[in-house]
Amino acid sequence: MTYKTKLWKIENITKDVLQIEAAANLLKKLEVVAFPTETVYGLGADATNEQAVAKIFQAKGRPADNPLIVHVANKQQIEQYVTHVPDVAKKLIHAFMPGPLTIILPSNNTIATNVTAGLSSIAIRIPSHPVARQLLEVCQLPLAAPSANKSGKPSPTSADHVVQDLNGKIAGILDGGTTGVGLESTVLDCTTEIPVILRPGGITKQQIEQVVGMVMVDPALVVEADQPKAPGMKYNHYQPDAPLSLIDGDVDFFQAQIDSAIAEGLKVGIMASTELASLIEADNIKTCGSRTDLKEVAVHLYDTLRAFKKSDVDLILCETFEQTGVGEAIMNRLHKAATKKVNQTL
Repeated sequence: MTYKTKLWKIENITKDVLQIEAAANLLKKLEVVAFPTETVYGLGADATNEQAVAKIFQAKGRPADNPLIVHVANKQQIEQYVTHVPDVAKKLIHAFMPGPLTIILPSNNTIATNVTAGLSSIAIRIPSHPVARQLLEVCQLPLAAPSANKSGKPSPTSADHVVQDLNGKIAGILDGGTTGVGLESTVLDCTTEIPVILRPGGITKQQIEQVVGMVMVDPALVVEADQPKAPGMKYNHYQPDAPLSLIDGDVDFFQAQIDSAIAEGLKVGIMASTELASLIEADNIKTCGSRTDLKEVAVHLYDTLRAFKKSDVDLILCETFEQTGVGEAIMNRLHKAATKKVNQTL
């Protein structure tokens, strides 16, 4: 089905409430609407209706065996869709919600089965973006919402990114400006005795441990599982238009990779920190932030990946980042986006 996708620009949630209400009415009519969250733009549909949720998979071109995150307006609504909320989850909800944390809890089966991919658990969160909060309050629906992009491509951090990928494929887009965190929420499984991180994101392992003590990291982050328990654990993700190679080495090693690719006749794009960009020579360098501020790198990561077009480059070379704090989430996304990793041998 081809839509004439509506685009609403929201500059003030009070002044522009009629536009938010128009988007909410489309959701109530089982249509799909993209909206901003503090992490990335989400592609929302009524999470209780399988027909509405099926339109998400159709628009994205995404396999239906990957669970979706359910977005709700407040803490009370979480309790409507789960059998119970363990004490550890209550602590996390109090500490981090609204915000970029998704918790997995036992489902009470009121959410559509194509949201949970047939699992007995549900991934749920409360977004903190004011437009997302207002939309959820107005429509009074739990919204299943993966990232609002073509499946496999970098997630959208602006309405323009959503338009590039999904114009004509969805009913509407709420433009609430550029997102703040830039990376998807952290997904934490709270159905186990010790919580397990299934996807690193905007809330770090260290922050979670300060609230609930010991936290595990799922081995599937290294070896992908056949049956994913959380979004982003299966299939290729975040891939730019051209092949991406991760380069792990010093400045001379990185420059050697550039020179070698150019010698092969390739048009090379460089994705680098401001520090590395000042030390290498190449025609097409795009910076994503400073190595001393990985939160800045996270904010600009997807926008920088999207900046390279197939018509301009044959190959993208990207540096690696320290895997501490939000760096874990950055490298998780880059590993999934890359087709190759080149390590310097000392």
